[in-house]
Amino acid sequence: MNPILSIIIPCYNSESTIESTLESVISQDFQDWEAIIINDGSTDTTEDIALRWIEKDSRFKYFAKPNEGLGKTRNYGIAKSNGIYILPLDSDNQLIKDFTLDAIAVFEKNQDVGVIYGDAEYFGERTGLWEVAEYDFNKILVDNYIDACAIYRKKLWAEVGGYDENMPHQGNEDWEFWVALGILNVRFQHLKKIVFKYYVSKDSMIRSFNDEMHELNNDYIFKKYSKQYQKHYRELYLKNQNIEEEHLKILKSEKFVIDLFCTTFFGFSVFGLYKIK
Repeated sequence: MNPILSIIIPCYNSESTIESTLESVISQDFQDWEAIIINDGSTDTTEDIALRWIEKDSRFKYFAKPNEGLGKTRNYGIAKSNGIYILPLDSDNQLIKDFTLDAIAVFEKNQDVGVIYGDAEYFGERTGLWEVAEYDFNKILVDNYIDACAIYRKKLWAEVGGYDENMPHQGNEDWEFWVALGILNVRFQHLKKIVFKYYVSKDSMIRSFNDEMHELNNDYIFKKYSKQYQKHYRELYLKNQNIEEEHLKILKSEKFVIDLFCTTFFGFSVFGLYKIK
């Protein structure tokens, strides 16, 4: 029988972190899962570690391929998965033990929910809480604030064509994916609790980004979803214009009150809005 949940774990030279990541998977309260480990061309001992784990538990599956980057590697693993739900998990992060159990329970009770995510706890070179906001399509258009470590229905991945493999630089595939789901009006649900631990390291891929790389990826996403961005900024402009008009009304009202006061008590008008009869 196929598992309910497929946990997708791309890894590249992950020998120092993957043990803890896989330990967090096997320690989940929810146990009807498969974990697909995809070695994306590692040159360290990642493969040896992964092979030990598939011997330990048959729910772990291992695949190795040449280095192609995060987007292609996630798609590769999901294409080989059998679950109804997908959970992308980076090979240096760790799941909180009740995340998958709580999420599956929400999915089963709410057929209209497409994505479930939560807050995170930093560890490594940074500690503390990463408190994630509610999903807002207009906000996600501007910048990504939801990590890839969320659970979603596999059919949604198929519906949008998977993670975009053509971005100029790897690292923003999850952002593009969340935008694509937002266009489909997919419902996101925030669990309002810590669901995973996020590893912070100076060697992480996202920290290798420079301004030019960010700009190229942003430009790619802006052009791909140009209609949505035009609509968003049109609405934003109109909203700000309305705010400005309301402010002007209030300002005019304040000026009128000042003129009324000055003409009543001092006999002169400051702004010419109240005329003495």
